[in-house]
Amino acid sequence: MERKALIDNDGNSPVYDGSVNGPDLTLTGDTDDDDSDGYTYEQAVVETGYGKFHYLLLALCGWAVSSDAIEILCVSFILPAAQCDLQMTTADKGALNAVIFGGMLVGGYLWGSLADIQGRRAILLWSLAVNGLGGLASSFAQSYWLFFILRFISGIGVGGSMPVLFTYFVEFQPKNKRGMMVSVMATFWMFGNIIAAGLAWIVIPRYNWGYSSTDFTYNSWRIFVALCTLPSFTSAAVFVIMPESPKFLMQKSKEFEALAVFKMMYRCNNPGKASSDFKVNHLLVARKQNSGPTDTGLGRCNRLWCKCKYTAGQLATATVKLFKPPLRTTTIVLYFTFFILSFGYYGLWMWFPQLFERMEHVGGSACSPPPNATRNSTDGANCSGRIENSVFVDSFLTSTSNLPGNILSILLMDRVGRKPLLVSSMTLSGITVFFIWFVNNKASGVALSCVFGGIATIGWNTLDVLDTELFPTELRSTAFGLQTALGRVAAIIANVLFGELVDVYCAVPILMVASFLVVGGLSALKLPNTMGTDLL
Repeated sequence: MERKALIDNDGNSPVYDGSVNGPDLTLTGDTDDDDSDGYTYEQAVVETGYGKFHYLLLALCGWAVSSDAIEILCVSFILPAAQCDLQMTTADKGALNAVIFGGMLVGGYLWGSLADIQGRRAILLWSLAVNGLGGLASSFAQSYWLFFILRFISGIGVGGSMPVLFTYFVEFQPKNKRGMMVSVMATFWMFGNIIAAGLAWIVIPRYNWGYSSTDFTYNSWRIFVALCTLPSFTSAAVFVIMPESPKFLMQKSKEFEALAVFKMMYRCNNPGKASSDFKVNHLLVARKQNSGPTDTGLGRCNRLWCKCKYTAGQLATATVKLFKPPLRTTTIVLYFTFFILSFGYYGLWMWFPQLFERMEHVGGSACSPPPNATRNSTDGANCSGRIENSVFVDSFLTSTSNLPGNILSILLMDRVGRKPLLVSSMTLSGITVFFIWFVNNKASGVALSCVFGGIATIGWNTLDVLDTELFPTELRSTAFGLQTALGRVAAIIANVLFGELVDVYCAVPILMVASFLVVGGLSALKLPNTMGTDLL
């Protein structure tokens, strides 16, 4: 029984046969030549029911998403406090905001592609551990460049966990709940924002906390950085006991392992039931009719360099397939849309705490330069490393502003559809950013930034759903990881650009973001409709 294509731009005609290597990949059973009594993935996951397992999975994956949000945003909160200790110019701050995205650029593609070869769970465990270790080590760094390098390492971990988390989560969901539950999981990004803002508000102003000597300083903002790693470490610890994705196991022809996962889900969702009560005894798993490199190539490699070379070849092969028909148009349009949203969102969001502080001390609009501003300015003798409490309040408000967008995503994702939500949210986000240039007081600036955050959240949540639905299982993490990498390129460019221009040509990046978001939203009209389709 071959896997047939499910969707095209109108949601009807076939566009992809579900395989990496064309017609050689078929659906078969490991135990019976007759597939008439076998269950597909979609049928088996429905038979497990929906209950305790899925809610525990949501809590774990959501907490991991929050950990990534905290790790990314924590740097934006420490910039005003750390500028004296690390002797940072405005351009240095922009580079520091950008470096974690550089790590995510590497990690997103590397970890995401490995997850399609080695499995989801192990990659999640290691990427979360790298995230936590890099972040914790950075809290001890006494120089700017060491801090910079360690934040890059932390970014490698974040880049891996983000794409694989959504892939892992969606591969346990029935199609009638997939859009809603991915939207719920994406909501945890907001909780990460709120935790980061609240923790910064509690810890960073405690300037008497920590230890200081002539050679070593560990003050409040460093304690904040260390605390921000706890969600990553705890998430990694819990993934040790989690099962592998049953969809991935079926794709790798591991019927018995996949069946064991489904039975475990069934027992967890149906208290009092035993594995013998689960009526699924035979699965239709993917199998190649002719053994190819995947079956034999790696087994012939007995040395590390050989295995690395083989794995690199597999990653390259999977990447090339994303840009070949019939996936090419979808891949390009989706990546372009994600690039634009990443540029616009992170270009503004990472700088909001800095802009709020400027409004507090200088007054006027977000583009009002500090006195005697230059491209490489610092606060010189006035550098105190202290931050007004109102800056944390403003950041807290912008974080909670995502709530309406998250609620709308959950309610509308499986009713209105993915494409209409994405197009409308990006277009409205661009219009909102345009008006930031015109505000002339802090209250209006904060309010408009809250509106921007709420609307942009709908776009992010929609992309998270589309990312998991548009690509087949054997390419899903690779596609998500490569997209994450491209988004980090956009975030790096945006943060460096803002760092260079925010003091002298502030209107340029703001108007650029506004126009790009509108163009990106309109380009999303070319994406296919995936609502209600089976997972490829």
